[in-house]
Amino acid sequence: MKVGVDREKCCGAGQCVLLAPAVFDQGEDDGIVLLLRPEPGEPDRAAVAEAAAVCPTGAISISR
Repeated sequence: MKVGVDREKCCGAGQCVLLAPAVFDQGEDDGIVLLLRPEPGEPDRAAVAEAAAVCPTGAISISR
């Protein structure tokens, strides 16, 4: 699994950080998503998929 984020689309809702804190964070100044691990391990994959599904702007992409 490879994860990508579009910082231009991100609105800073933070659901991704709540669901997968080992993979996503938010910038302190603007709250925009930061990708910590573009290739998360197996234990984080379900949470990352859920984060992508609930992202209100579709800023998270997943490829295999």
